[in-house]
Amino acid sequence: MDTQNLWLTLTDLGRRFGISAVACGKLLSDAGMRDENGLPNDVAIDGGYAYRRPDQNANRSTLWHLERCTELLQGLGLHAVDDQQLVVQWADLLAALEEGSPSINASPAQMAEEMPNHLVSAVNARLQLLGSGFQVSPLRTEAQGSSGSRTAAS
Repeated sequence: MDTQNLWLTLTDLGRRFGISAVACGKLLSDAGMRDENGLPNDVAIDGGYAYRRPDQNANRSTLWHLERCTELLQGLGLHAVDDQQLVVQWADLLAALEEGSPSINASPAQMAEEMPNHLVSAVNARLQLLGSGFQVSPLRTEAQGSSGSRTAAS
């Protein structure tokens, strides 16, 4: 799928995050992308976040750029539905590994090295909810003085 040129309605954009069009619109308004009437403002249009088609139906004439709006909404703390599923799976796996199993010889820290960095904070929050003492540290880059390794705290 070419996400660089994909434009969506508020309903479809919200659906990707498991929220309603109204909730999605409110978040875009809070981020300064919509005017008091709920229409995209100049910042959104000039920045390539929104596009207004010339048809008369205001709700259906506005489209939102998938990639740009996804980055914006993730910056506000939302996770795409796909990411939400990955967070649950990673947290459940790491919690189970922390409990231990004689048939598995990988540690939670070893498995956590494979986790995408953008999931770390959400996985750590879920691990806490599960009552696990294991926490994943963000991936350290060479600029931070490491060769791209991740450490974990138990």
